Amino acid sequence: MNTKSAVPAVKRPNIVAVGTIVWLGSEVMFFAGLFAIYFTLRAMNPDVWATQTEKHNFTFALINTLILVASSFTAQAGVFAAERMQPRRTGRGIRNWGTVEWFYLTFILGAIFVAGQSYEYATFVSEGVTLMSDPYGSAFYMTTGFHGIHVSLGLVAFLLVIGRIYAVKNFTHKEETTAVVVSYYWHFVDVVWIILFLIVYVLK
Repeated sequence: MNTKSAVPAVKRPNIVAVGTIVWLGSEVMFFAGLFAIYFTLRAMNPDVWATQTEKHNFTFALINTLILVASSFTAQAGVFAAERMQPRRTGRGIRNWGTVEWFYLTFILGAIFVAGQSYEYATFVSEGVTLMSDPYGSAFYMTTGFHGIHVSLGLVAFLLVIGRIYAVKNFTHKEETTAVVVSYYWHFVDVVWIILFLIVYVLK
């Protein structure tokens, strides 16, 4: 009597998720370079930093930061819904929201953050702080500006995920993976901003 020994199935990591994590690793190096530039310019121009940082509206920046941090929680709620295979809401109330509703809310919060950052830029420009005005202006706009670009790209990604969910007939693991990957990127963007906030607005 021949019996075949059962071979346990090997669960391989998702290629898309792994690729995203590797790519985010390169993004860490990119922002590490920006931080190095910021600290170098700061060390060479302490008087400029002491003067220009006084122009920040700390309360406004803190509120804007909390909005972005909140969006990370809403994005994760959307991922949890995707893992339940619940693309859209199943009833009234926030507890019945699906991935689409949570990602819409994440998009709104992220857009508010970008609008707040744009308002801060406009205020700084009105006070004579521009990209070319002094070393502080260059460091401030480069670090926060590149981050703002990353946030904007994240907002586009959320819209693409929402559009894909509406486009497909059945919500599958492919759509779930897409939602998870976008959340990885969004959490990364949030963590980078928290570090930026501490460096730019808190660190004296």
